[in-house]
Amino acid sequence: MEAKATAKYIRISPRKVRVVVDLIRGKKIQEALAILKYTPKRASEAVAKVINSAAANAEHNQQANKDELFITAAYVDQGPTLKRYQPRAMGRADILRRRTSHITVVVGDQKEGKF
Repeated sequence: MEAKATAKYIRISPRKVRVVVDLIRGKKIQEALAILKYTPKRASEAVAKVINSAAANAEHNQQANKDELFITAAYVDQGPTLKRYQPRAMGRADILRRRTSHITVVVGDQKEGKF
């Protein structure tokens, strides 16, 4: 039994989100949320929302018990990049790349998964 949740177009760089996702992969839901609560990263709030959503999907769709769920897979993909320009010296312009992320979390009742 598995349930999945995805948050798309999150305005944080995927490299920064992957640092947070690596902390919680393979953990129980309650333990992962406790870790994220005290992680001083901006991405931890977005990852916690996706975990709660995946757990709610498992409870509603498969009648799973939230206390017995594990995070079987968690990964971050790169979304579209917003390109902005910043003026520089002597009339030049630099491009700023505002990166976005797609966060996916899969929860299940088995600890084995795609780590």
